[in-house]
Amino acid sequence: MKQYLEVGKITNTHGIKGELKLELWCDDIDYIRQFKTLYTDDKGKNALTLFSARQQKNCAILKFSEINSVEEALPYKNKILFGNRGDAKIDKNANYIQDLIGCYVVDMNTNEEYGRVEDVVNYGASDILDIESWGKHRYVPMIPDIIKEINTEYQVIRILPMKGLFDEN
Repeated sequence: MKQYLEVGKITNTHGIKGELKLELWCDDIDYIRQFKTLYTDDKGKNALTLFSARQQKNCAILKFSEINSVEEALPYKNKILFGNRGDAKIDKNANYIQDLIGCYVVDMNTNEEYGRVEDVVNYGASDILDIESWGKHRYVPMIPDIIKEINTEYQVIRILPMKGLFDEN
């Protein structure tokens, strides 16, 4: 499992005091507020101290202690921000998307393997697993009727497929 997880992408500067506009790749602003430090790399070497975070429409406006002017903020535009997994809490039954990617998707009853999770997308109703097998992509809604077990430690997602989900015809 990755220790440093993507939380969003800095899309622009905001104002003249060094604030940055962040496209959220996590659930909400409250998740971001759990962090005292965010990073501009996935190794935790380039740290920024989070001073404040506020919601603005579907984005966040962040202020870091190290950035105090628009000129200092400009080099961060288009950078991805990472949070240390150990610095935040998620619900007991929740999973990070990055932990789902690469998991094998297996039929709960037959143990037939359907492929591996390439991505998780969301178009509004629910998260959807993008499963790739031999160059073919299939999409599985992450709803309780289908997803029966997620074990990120062993990289296995057990499903009960709906009729037609994996039928070739």
